[in-house]
Amino acid sequence: MARRATVAVAYDCLFPYSTGGGERQYRAFADELGAAGLDVDYLTAVQWDGAVPGEDRFRVIPVCGRLSLYSVDGVRRIPAALRYAAGLFGALLRRRRAYDAVIVSGLPIFNVFAARLALLGSRTRIVVDYLEVWHRRQWVEYSGVVTGTIAWLLQRAAIAVTPLATCHSQLSATRLRREGLRGEPLVSPGLIDSAVEAAPTVSASRPPYVLYAGRHIPDKRVESLPAAVAEARTSIPDLRLVVLGSGPSTATIRGEVERVGGATWTDFPGFVDDSELDALMHGALALINPSRREGYGLVVVEANAHGTPVVLVADEGNAATELIDAGVNGVVAPTTSPADLARAIRVVADGGDDLRRSARAWYDVAVGTRTIRRTVEGILSALKLPTPSAPRTMKEDTP
Repeated sequence: MARRATVAVAYDCLFPYSTGGGERQYRAFADELGAAGLDVDYLTAVQWDGAVPGEDRFRVIPVCGRLSLYSVDGVRRIPAALRYAAGLFGALLRRRRAYDAVIVSGLPIFNVFAARLALLGSRTRIVVDYLEVWHRRQWVEYSGVVTGTIAWLLQRAAIAVTPLATCHSQLSATRLRREGLRGEPLVSPGLIDSAVEAAPTVSASRPPYVLYAGRHIPDKRVESLPAAVAEARTSIPDLRLVVLGSGPSTATIRGEVERVGGATWTDFPGFVDDSELDALMHGALALINPSRREGYGLVVVEANAHGTPVVLVADEGNAATELIDAGVNGVVAPTTSPADLARAIRVVADGGDDLRRSARAWYDVAVGTRTIRRTVEGILSALKLPTPSAPRTMKEDTP
């Protein structure tokens, strides 16, 4: 019988205790690795109260205490990133010969150095997964001239010492090469969770509404939406705007709503549970995301699973636009101007049920080829790890 390989997934957050695209992705990585028959440790920070949670397909191993990840303006805090990296270094150093491979997130970038140093001289394979790769200007805009430049240089150094890089868009692959990756990156086919059941497609709710779902931070540019919907209402008079989530930009968004007289047609439900999110996604005329940067764009897939088209905005840092087939599953607006976004909303409205059916058809094809399972299979193939066919559950191993 083949020996079970032991793999670690390292990320400072764990879904559902923390929410977001990265959290969902790395948890799904751990689940799929466990389903493939490997022993899996998830090395993370404490995000729960009480005992360490038990999972069916992987072990949760806290490497540091609870972290305050973001500053008041939505920027990742360096002390938190350093604290997690230090905990990761210690955990990997203690088990440097226990793991066949470690999959570590390239964000924050300190994780890469922690893993490389801790495992130096061991036979453990290291895979660095890059959710995003930024050029210098992006780092400076995000963190300021001094901190941003240092972060960019650290990113280049981390990429240079990355033995095997994975990413999830052609944009990130191109940037990895430009920033000094020595080998070819492994570009995943996608990050769709094939376990999600898509509901039957229905017509958009009446009155119609466009939906934003996510954090309110400057890079998401949510404040552009009230003026865009006000413009679109000149031809779709009963159109509404539903803004989910919250964050540092919430006050600015509310200010824009007041400025354009949108208080009567804008809702701010905040964060909602999965069932309410599904219901809102299912009935939306469009899911609209004016973000300037996305490493993959899982929101496109999630909306299309409901037959809901997506409106995105073209930007050099927005890899989500790679998922849009114009007129099939959504529209890409050229800018965040009210006129451009309103035009995109009207295109979706004019597409009606035909566009909703084609968006769902796009998902039905993608779910067979662009899944997290396929991505994990590609990583395992590159690592050449033994993968017994019978899955192992952590609960079965607990005496």
